[in-house]
Amino acid sequence: MRYFWTLFWVLLLVEMLSYVVTSMIGVAFDFKNAALLGVLTTILILVVPAIIPNEPVDNH
Repeated sequence: MRYFWTLFWVLLLVEMLSYVVTSMIGVAFDFKNAALLGVLTTILILVVPAIIPNEPVDNH
């Protein structure tokens, strides 16, 4: 369920951001490109925490 809600909110926010930015620069809004960007952003959000080590650092 966590993955679904992450995908849902990222898609929603990326679509809104894409709509606003394309309106500001005067370009036609493309739903497919924004959806693809949202899916790629979701994958990045889910993969990056898995890559980052969780162990504490012994020496600074």
